Amino acid sequence: LTKFVPVGDQPEDIEAQVQEMILSFISNPNSLILAVSPANSDLATSDALKLAREVDPDGRRTLLVVSKLDLMDAGTDALEVLLGRVIPVRLGIIGVVNRSQHDINTQKSLEDTTRDEQAFLQRHYPSLASRAGSRYLAKTLSRLLMHHIRDCLPDLKTRVTVLNAQYQARLNGYGQPVEDHSATLLQIVTKFASDYCSTIEGTARFIQTSELCGGARICYIFHETFGRTLQCIDPLGGLTELDILTAIRNATGPRPALFVPEVSFELLVKRQMKRLEEPSLRCVELVHEELQRIIQHCSSFSTQELLRFPKLHDSIVEVVTGLLRKRLPITNEMVHNLVAIELAYINTKHPDFADAAQVSASVNSQQVAICPLQQVLAFIIYSAGVNSSSCVPLSLNNYVSASKHKQSLSQLQWNSRLSRIFFDLMTSLWISCCQAEALDGGKRWKNEKFAEEKASPAGFGSPSKGQAINLLDTALPVSRKLSAREQRDCEVIQRLIKCYFLIVRKSIQDSVPKTVMHFLVNFVKEHLQSELVGQLYKQALLQELLIESQDTAQQRTEVAQMLEGLKKANNIISEIRETHLW
Repeated sequence: LTKFVPVGDQPEDIEAQVQEMILSFISNPNSLILAVSPANSDLATSDALKLAREVDPDGRRTLLVVSKLDLMDAGTDALEVLLGRVIPVRLGIIGVVNRSQHDINTQKSLEDTTRDEQAFLQRHYPSLASRAGSRYLAKTLSRLLMHHIRDCLPDLKTRVTVLNAQYQARLNGYGQPVEDHSATLLQIVTKFASDYCSTIEGTARFIQTSELCGGARICYIFHETFGRTLQCIDPLGGLTELDILTAIRNATGPRPALFVPEVSFELLVKRQMKRLEEPSLRCVELVHEELQRIIQHCSSFSTQELLRFPKLHDSIVEVVTGLLRKRLPITNEMVHNLVAIELAYINTKHPDFADAAQVSASVNSQQVAICPLQQVLAFIIYSAGVNSSSCVPLSLNNYVSASKHKQSLSQLQWNSRLSRIFFDLMTSLWISCCQAEALDGGKRWKNEKFAEEKASPAGFGSPSKGQAINLLDTALPVSRKLSAREQRDCEVIQRLIKCYFLIVRKSIQDSVPKTVMHFLVNFVKEHLQSELVGQLYKQALLQELLIESQDTAQQRTEVAQMLEGLKKANNIISEIRETHLW
């Protein structure tokens, strides 16, 4: 090898270039290394052996050739080296005597050179003469090459076969030059539409195992993401007892309410139902995003066909994206209408709205419990039509059901004694009830008045001090304890709202996925191919859309050439296997 100083027009890094070139050849595990070293130099400093040891440390592929045996100093020989006692080499060590410069100048023939070489070996190395020389070297190299081919042939045959299949698949992917533009365009569009629909339905050829995609992800959005979001919504979230009492009072106007107004229930339950609209629209958005991801999924598994025509690929993506974009507002409008439909009519006769009857019965029982006068009157009226011995106290409900089987008051035959008893008892009960109501009302008024005076700031005095009372700006005392009537009304409204909200939530959770599937997913599946054909299958666009990329034609040529070379290599290997070389 050239050392340090370049000679002539050699580059400055000639040593590195030569070494890199040699290593590129001998690094191949299928190559044989022929290391040549002169006999008149120390083998320990041989560059050939050094490089051979780097890539073949076991010496399985290395054959050492010792040259210039005739130029050694007098009294020295290379016998120890040729016997492998200095540096052992597994494939052997062969000594040769080459032509000198004088022989070249005198045009000495190869036959004479070989004869003189054998004569030299017989004189100086008689024991090794049969295993040295150029002829023996040629036979040894031929034998090693044949054995090496025999050992490497099965693996080489397998590699050639695998590469042949790979390059054939690549060539098929690039396709043949386009001849029928209409048929090619229609085939690509149809295949893309089929792959898109198959991905949604879960019947695609390429199914991912790392994450959910296509129809599986849409199902997850419907039943996991959307369903879990609705379940997390509190039916009474953001609704305080003060809001409920305010709604009840606003619904009654200037008149005190004997019963809970139904208008307040509708007002409050609609407010809670509107909270279902936002997660429903978010569900539509998530499905729309997944349908867009399916476009990229189908493109990635049809890479060769679509990358062959980049303009066609971009046009397909644009058409599908436009179709999805066009269906998005329609689907959003339908989902919005689902919530609007529920808000339009509060169906208190819904079969699942059974809690309302229980609430009404509970309220009636509590109201009847505070009306002893009505119970006594019902007792007297009911008793007037039957014998006194069978009289029992009745509530109003029992009285109404029982009175259907009794005579009306107009048909009763009152005697003077019974009329007197009825009049006296009714008068005394009326006076007692009025006094009790007045006493209870006075106590409540005093308690509320005391609480208001205690909670009012010092700036607001009584009218006797000449200060005006601002009735509009004075807020209701929030911290005061609710009365039994107010607490009962709040509980009634809360139970009704929760019951009806759960009914509506169940309906929305079922109808939103159906709406999204009908107006978005199924519509895209049914109209995708017709939309692609309608916008892309035009005679004026065929030539432009089916223009190949700049690299496709060149890559097709290179792959075809490589495939041709692999076929030739396969034929050569087959011929070698049929020839008995060993």
